[in-house]
Amino acid sequence: MTGETGSTTFPAPPVLWAQNKSAVYLKVALEDCKNPTIDLKADSLHFKGTGGVDAKPHEVTLHFLHPIKPDSSKYVVRPRGTEFVLAKAEPGPFWKRLLQEETKFHWLKVDFNKWVDEDDSGDELGPGSGGGDFEEMMRSMGGLGDDDMPDMDPAGDSDDEEIPDLESSNDGSKDASKE
Repeated sequence: MTGETGSTTFPAPPVLWAQNKSAVYLKVALEDCKNPTIDLKADSLHFKGTGGVDAKPHEVTLHFLHPIKPDSSKYVVRPRGTEFVLAKAEPGPFWKRLLQEETKFHWLKVDFNKWVDEDDSGDELGPGSGGGDFEEMMRSMGGLGDDDMPDMDPAGDSDDEEIPDLESSNDGSKDASKE
């Protein structure tokens, strides 16, 4: 069963996932996990490790909806979690979900920082990509900084005219602002 293994059951760590046409991106968000046990197969991933705020053991087994290529897949253990780039066995259509089971698990969420819609024609994510770099985009746009502004005349535009005074009404009513 997904989320538990063997006779001893530990809580499942938070898992984030995203995909593109050729890969599935997973992050097991177990902080400060040292030397986790990872078993990656074509149809599943088993993760067991100790970490988090309380340094408690966590364990999860994910049975994928479609097969992956374990030999072409990679992972790296980082202080904020373990990140996986899993190569899909058949690149092409997006998976409608990550797991074989249709049950929604509270510990499994979409990683919207890496998510790419199936119909997007833009660049696909590369390994370790965060789904785009806003600063790089702004740098490439160029010409938007204050240094590139033409010298402006502080006196204003030449078409500025003085605004005429308001005319008083002829109906004999008093101006409320003068009372």
